Amino acid sequence: MSRKLLSAFAVSAAIIAPGFAAQAQAGSAQPPMAKNNYADKAAWLCWTGKPGDACAIDLTTTVVKADGSESVEKFAANPKAPVDCFYVYPTVSNDPGVVSDMNAGPEELSVVKAQLARFGAKCRIYAPLYRQFTLTALRAGQSGKPMPGSADPATRAVGYGDVLDAWNYYLANENKGRGVVLIGHSQGSGVLTQLIAKEIDGKPVQAKVISAILMGTRLPVDKGKDTGLFKSMPLCKAASQTGCVIAYASFRDTVPPPPTSLFGKAPAEGQIAACVNPAALGGGKGALHAYLGNSPAISGQAMPKTVWVAGKPNPTTPFISAPGLLSAECVEKNGFSYLEVHVNAVPADPRTDTIEGDVVTGGQVNAAWGLHLIDANLAMGNLVDIVGAESKAYLAKK
Repeated sequence: MSRKLLSAFAVSAAIIAPGFAAQAQAGSAQPPMAKNNYADKAAWLCWTGKPGDACAIDLTTTVVKADGSESVEKFAANPKAPVDCFYVYPTVSNDPGVVSDMNAGPEELSVVKAQLARFGAKCRIYAPLYRQFTLTALRAGQSGKPMPGSADPATRAVGYGDVLDAWNYYLANENKGRGVVLIGHSQGSGVLTQLIAKEIDGKPVQAKVISAILMGTRLPVDKGKDTGLFKSMPLCKAASQTGCVIAYASFRDTVPPPPTSLFGKAPAEGQIAACVNPAALGGGKGALHAYLGNSPAISGQAMPKTVWVAGKPNPTTPFISAPGLLSAECVEKNGFSYLEVHVNAVPADPRTDTIEGDVVTGGQVNAAWGLHLIDANLAMGNLVDIVGAESKAYLAKK
């Protein structure tokens, strides 16, 4: 795993971790940045039906069964879907300044392919570009030479302000009374957590929210309860439930979170990190319907090395699905609450008995990150099905 990709998700996690702002080096205040014009569709990475929609891409999948047989699964979005999805992506920009520009680079294009486009089967998609705190600025700070203005609170708040503006534009001009699912990962989940807490929870607009899917985060809930930071949006318990939240961070059962992990632990006493299993909303174990990437990851490192079926060339489709290979359960262990992922290895069959997805540094798995890089991929099929079921329930209630 390249340092570039690790840094991308380090930003994402650090922004939602307690005390991050206090770690910043002193920096001079910068002039306020002009607001983006979200009436211009060029300011949106994905917008169902717009020319150049980054989510209108090939999602063809090879289904690899335990016996080694394969079939091809095509994908078709539904441009007339009756509900919407509003997505905020994690930190991926390698732009040279303190905050990113508003041009979609290969990183943004790759992440929506992995985390968002498949939801287009159930909802119209809206994904704004926004000016992130960049990897360039993060690396400069880590090297002891912070970029001017990188510690300015106003600069660090630009990304949230952009997403808030995009959300308000969407509500005023595109929503038209439709239900909407909020989707984010890592920093994107952190931004949406702020948005929900400040602008949605307990306010009239909450009636439009079908659910919120916050992946790769540690949303705090009170012990023994389904609410915490969000007072009126509980954790989801069934696909027929609406106005609820799915949140989780994933780890292998063989590599649990160490004490230094950024994920799985709430920042305050009396709370735990929320864990809702997309494969079993009501609790217990469930089969993960994963769509694992079969192309270079966001950082542009080498192709995945998994040999899917012994003695056969690997499929060439963008995604791989392996029914029955993965299962998961929410667990509380050693002070952590997380989605524990199990690989159902069967050495006697020809299909692979492992998957990729760990953060690797210096040739060693960095256990503190778990399966953060593939949080979305692991449960993508489950989540798409849940959005479909929740949407039907929401529309029936309307």
